[in-house]
Amino acid sequence: MSALQARDPQRFVQRGLYFDELVVGDVFVHQPGRTLTEADNVLFTTLTMNTQALHLDAAYAEHQPFGQRLINSMMTLSVMVGQSVGQLTQGTLVAQLGLQDIAFPHPLFHGDTLATHTEVVALRESSSRPGQGIATLAHTGFNQHGDVVAKASRVCLMWTKAAHEASNLGADQNAEGS
Repeated sequence: MSALQARDPQRFVQRGLYFDELVVGDVFVHQPGRTLTEADNVLFTTLTMNTQALHLDAAYAEHQPFGQRLINSMMTLSVMVGQSVGQLTQGTLVAQLGLQDIAFPHPLFHGDTLATHTEVVALRESSSRPGQGIATLAHTGFNQHGDVVAKASRVCLMWTKAAHEASNLGADQNAEGS
């Protein structure tokens, strides 16, 4: 048997990490970044009914301190958290418990690229939900110049691997025929 065929083919299901796979101090660099466009900003802003002229009105924004429209900060927060999902919480999250310490120290503009890093800052087993734990994740967003554009602390209730598998909720939900 050649090195290319050293094992039988397997099926791999994308998932994040389980609570018991996280280590305080680990930092995750989420790839790829996301370039935020004018269309993204206008759509997000209008979908969320945020009529702030700084996001929608170029003539108004031109005469404000930044001289141009700003990416909606709630969009920045949403994309920043979203960038972490595939690597950290896809299929392993029970619930998002909260966001706190949110800050936007530098604006994002149309055409800027948002990159996100996440640090695991605290872990504790749930006292009321056996087989689950509470993870605190610190998200930091950067633009293409390395400026910090957003920070947020996210508290998540997550499965342990054994409890998720034992619950049968961790079984592959994408079985053939479904």
